[in-house]
Amino acid sequence: MSADAMLSQLMTDDELYCARNLKIRTKEGEILPFVWNDAQRALHARIEQQKVDKGWVRAIVLKGRQQGISTYVAGRFYKRTSMGFGKRTMILTHLDSATQNLFGMAKTFFELSDDTLRPTIKANSGTELSFAKLRSGYKVATAGSPGAGRSDTIQYLHASEMAFWANAQKIMAGLGQTVPLIDGSEAIIESTANGMGNLFHQFWVLAVGGKSDYMAVFIPWFVEQGYRRAVPKDFELSDEDLEYMEAYDLDEEQMAWRAGKIATDFAGDVDWFNQEYPATPDLAFQKVGHKPLIKTTKVSLARKKLAAHMQRIGAHVVGLDPARGGDTSTFIHRQGRVAWGIERNNVPDTMAVAGQAVRMLRDDPSIRMMFIDIGGLGAGIYDRLVELGFGDRVTAVNFGAAASDSRKYANKRCEMWGEMADWVHDDITPSIPDDDQLHGDLTSASKDKYTSNGQLKLKPKEDAKKEIGRSPDDGDALALTFAEPVSADDQFTEDWKAKMMRRNARKSAMSA
Repeated sequence: MSADAMLSQLMTDDELYCARNLKIRTKEGEILPFVWNDAQRALHARIEQQKVDKGWVRAIVLKGRQQGISTYVAGRFYKRTSMGFGKRTMILTHLDSATQNLFGMAKTFFELSDDTLRPTIKANSGTELSFAKLRSGYKVATAGSPGAGRSDTIQYLHASEMAFWANAQKIMAGLGQTVPLIDGSEAIIESTANGMGNLFHQFWVLAVGGKSDYMAVFIPWFVEQGYRRAVPKDFELSDEDLEYMEAYDLDEEQMAWRAGKIATDFAGDVDWFNQEYPATPDLAFQKVGHKPLIKTTKVSLARKKLAAHMQRIGAHVVGLDPARGGDTSTFIHRQGRVAWGIERNNVPDTMAVAGQAVRMLRDDPSIRMMFIDIGGLGAGIYDRLVELGFGDRVTAVNFGAAASDSRKYANKRCEMWGEMADWVHDDITPSIPDDDQLHGDLTSASKDKYTSNGQLKLKPKEDAKKEIGRSPDDGDALALTFAEPVSADDQFTEDWKAKMMRRNARKSAMSA
């Protein structure tokens, strides 16, 4: 391959560029070529797809320990800064030492770069690295001052460990103006979790809900194939270990690595491991010691179950959790062991949500009952549906009302969530939508102490809101489908619209 051809390939292939031109210091202290790991490849694929779709990059990455995410972002931005005209990159972290570490990485990239790819230097100091002919370079800052980074205009922002920033809200308010949302601009926030309520968690919640320009990216620990070890002869797995193994398709070597890590680095504390090396986003953000009513491994197993492979028998019911304040109105369908069809409405308007419910009931006569929480907009929606003649297909539900089985549950909310927990935990795993937001909702509720009468009592809904940073609307909607038993031996029949779409898709595939 000629030198020109190789240069052209390096310009377009980020992974090849990193492996051929960039050097990193390994955990063992060696200087080696920057060869991507599995987590870095997974992140790169997501970012590049967003760039194709949008023209720009806005990504928020929830990471575990030692995945190389910061190194990937550093390499990505070094390439673009050192090979582009007029490109400015800002590095911002929670500690001065961490900022200098990432900045030092960029300097190492520069110093050990191939001569033909190393740009002419203009300035090289403790806070600046700039390239003369390109008029490109780096600025660095630490999230200690509310005005950090405010006066600059940049094309690339590397915001690291945002969950630990002081003055995070004021800093991001300023930084948002320094990275214009134009083609080619990139802002990547990457951080380990630091509990609930901080700005990183708020950004994550908005991204998962599709309410911001940021794309939520989570990379579980087991994506990295290096996280495995030889299985000891006396190695044993508990029932919970086997459930975890099945939920995330792990092998014995990965489970042996996990067990060794828990015993050696986390003093046997599984919850602590789950926070530092999460398998799901909800585990990353959960407080150590949080005991959810519904286990996250069971939710993960239910997400993997394909509805198409399951028989749906029983009444087709819908749960509708209407908005309260700034919440979202959520619909979800359930028939027997299959839940599907989450629909979210962010418009806080009674008639708009009622209209959506009307269309659903009119278009699908197989819906036997729609259960509606009459808090918030719910009472008005229920009244409107009754007024329009749907009184025999809608039921008003008050979460604070007495439970149907008052011997077992403290109130209606506890009963619905308790019945849903039994459904999810059943030996015959149900199918639910493969959806991160629903997953977080389902694991947000936790048991309080049982009452003196032995009734199940949940901690207040406000605690669940604090746990996930928003109202668990999706979880409440699914819980509503357990409000009352509806007798029916219906079998699911695909509606004509879905059949036609599937037939057309098959024809298109055959003619392609």
